Amino acid sequence: METKIQLKESDMPRQWYNLAADLPNPPLPPLGPDGKPISPDMLAPVFPMNLIEQEVSTERWINIPEEILGLLYRWRPTPLKRAVNLEKHLGTPAKIYFKDESVSPPGSHKPNTAIPQAWYNKQFGIKRLTTETGAGQWGSALAFACKMVGLECKVFMVRISFDQKPFRKLMMATWGANCVASPSNETNAGRTILKEMPDTPGSLGIAISEAIEQAVTDKSGKTRYSLGSVLNHVMLHQTIIGLEAKKQLKIAGEKTPDVVIGCAGGGSNFAGLSFPFVADKIAGADIEIIPVEPKSCPTMTKGPFAYDFGDTACTTPLMAMYTLGHAFIPPPIHAGGLRYHGMSPLVCQTIVEGLMTPRAYHQLKCYEAAITFASTEGMICAPETSHAIAATIDEAIKAKEEGKEKIILFNYSGHGLMDLTGYDAYLSGKLSDYSLPDDDIKKYTEPLKQFPPAEKHKTGKW
Repeated sequence: METKIQLKESDMPRQWYNLAADLPNPPLPPLGPDGKPISPDMLAPVFPMNLIEQEVSTERWINIPEEILGLLYRWRPTPLKRAVNLEKHLGTPAKIYFKDESVSPPGSHKPNTAIPQAWYNKQFGIKRLTTETGAGQWGSALAFACKMVGLECKVFMVRISFDQKPFRKLMMATWGANCVASPSNETNAGRTILKEMPDTPGSLGIAISEAIEQAVTDKSGKTRYSLGSVLNHVMLHQTIIGLEAKKQLKIAGEKTPDVVIGCAGGGSNFAGLSFPFVADKIAGADIEIIPVEPKSCPTMTKGPFAYDFGDTACTTPLMAMYTLGHAFIPPPIHAGGLRYHGMSPLVCQTIVEGLMTPRAYHQLKCYEAAITFASTEGMICAPETSHAIAATIDEAIKAKEEGKEKIILFNYSGHGLMDLTGYDAYLSGKLSDYSLPDDDIKKYTEPLKQFPPAEKHKTGKW
């Protein structure tokens, strides 16, 4: 029995898959300050036009330039692995497969879009990228990508993660990036927040505001902003994960998976694995697709579907998504990459259609799952990834109870070797569970009532 299914470099996908081409109802359009849909040129101060074209594209397949493939070959294709030892430990008849995205140089799935974004910006004549990062995986991925293509990189890192994860900062520095704690005194947005809340742990919304401000205020016009999740072109680049997985499952002699699972903060690793299988489900396949989030930041499971800003300073267009409100300040859980207030509009529309069933888990359950995985498969996962593993274990146990031999596929989105302070806190009994109170959700989402309503358009088929 093969436990590692490898692809040759020549078998790597040559195109990205765009789910926007196949959704029965497209996501609602982003809106400008006047409440009207924005035009692509309105995004030009923030993103290069070649990426804006991908953002608004409804083409099903978009070619991957050979130069980008040459950069991705540094670690892709990634292996598909079967968790046979976890299966034995659980006594499940299910077969558990996972796509190992931890093998990239920064240790996560994030370079799958960081490399294309850096390359397209370089082609457009950009010299410097700004961005935000939560746990530091995106910041380190963009630092790596900018070094590979020859761009400067500035990263605003959420303060609590800046303090919790010093080695992520060192990774960024090694690749030549400048990383600062957010909120900072380097932007008007940061200074305003610090004046109001000097002890704030920060948030991705605040860090996004700072990164966008630095990009659009560069008078040379040579700086752009780069986002590691949420946007359509980011989801597009990540689909190389699921497209490879499809080929690998076929090599392993397996049918279409019964269950597809990924952790979800803004949606990138989850969409990357799941979107090619969402296409199968739209075409009639019987697949359960599960995005998993923390109970402390229950965007998909408790947030309203509404128009909201993507950042705290309200500089982005209004996007229709499940959201906890752009002013949301998350509790300082260790899964920093899952603390964003919103969710990818493409993922959200897929949930609206009923094609996905989101779940929320407590962090103690997730760390317990991570320890089980480390004890059986030997791999120490990122705190974010532990949410996918917890759901996978639940599904494997369910298969055991039902006596069904299911195929379960999840995304091993990153390793946890830079996140061991979280493991230390868990193992020493210092972590506790936290459910975001309904009163807090109401407080943070109340301002959304002033925005245009976001109507749910669905076929009712799923």
